[in-house]
Amino acid sequence: MKTIRLLTKAVTVAVALGASLGMSCAMAQAYPNKPIKFVVPFSAGSATDIVARTVAEAMGKTMGQTILIENKLGAGGTIAAAQVAKSDPDGYTILVHSSGHALNPSIYPNLGYDTLKDLTGVTALAAIPNVLVVNPAKGWKTQADLIAAVKAKPDQFNYASAGVGSGTHMNAEIFRIQAGIDALHVPYKGTPDAMTNVIGGSNDWFFAPLASALPLIRDGKLQALSVSTKQRASTLPQVPTSIEAGLPGSDYTLWIGMIAPSATPQPILRKLYEEASKALNNPEIKERMAKLGADPMPMSSDAFNAYIKSEIEVAARIVKAANLKAQ
Repeated sequence: MKTIRLLTKAVTVAVALGASLGMSCAMAQAYPNKPIKFVVPFSAGSATDIVARTVAEAMGKTMGQTILIENKLGAGGTIAAAQVAKSDPDGYTILVHSSGHALNPSIYPNLGYDTLKDLTGVTALAAIPNVLVVNPAKGWKTQADLIAAVKAKPDQFNYASAGVGSGTHMNAEIFRIQAGIDALHVPYKGTPDAMTNVIGGSNDWFFAPLASALPLIRDGKLQALSVSTKQRASTLPQVPTSIEAGLPGSDYTLWIGMIAPSATPQPILRKLYEEASKALNNPEIKERMAKLGADPMPMSSDAFNAYIKSEIEVAARIVKAANLKAQ
């Protein structure tokens, strides 16, 4: 009797798994049959938003469906991430986040979701340099000028970010630690607001995503002092890296990627990855990305998840060193 019961249980489990797999395959075959939504944690005009819209436009054409953008601001992207983590895992609600996604677990003690268990990477989309920008009226021509000014008058300066736990915040903290300076952190709900206040002079500096800052730098409204990556940006070849400008270990790359609820069927994740990769290899999209200073960064789901995990570990060390807390 025991053997019969075990066999019956095994058959039941097999049937259930088969049915589940069949449903997943059926969902994938029909996918997508309605509009898809990309949830972006930052405001329109931010680097994450620009990349999301650029990729969404190309993916929508090849998938035969509209891809809508929802800008869900607040708490360094955790409100948007929580929304997606709790959404139906059917491929119709996708998070397009930045590298701040890996910083948030160390900044916010009560996220309301588990970054690694409740969400899964679909693919990375782009790597973008941050550029250290100031108001030209400050008179700082180099990164060293800024650092010298702050050291001469401690506690009299402030720096902007696109929000607590954002990639721009992470970059600023790495810079501050390596430079050995202290200043007041002023977070905003996105890059455009931060840049506006640097232009207006109420904030002293900002590590702006190059995709957002480039037009303002070219118009002379912002002065670029350095870029955050290990190599110079092709769109700003005259601007040194922060390492070249005298700060070893200060490099940081802002990445942007697609993330889905963890229970999303693998066939749908593969479909999204394939379509995103197709978009990133589209010559028109590659040209548009290049003009933004963004490098396409296609990555399989497994590779992207491993990358996110390593980024979380790095971020935890920075948060501890800088003694960062949610504000």
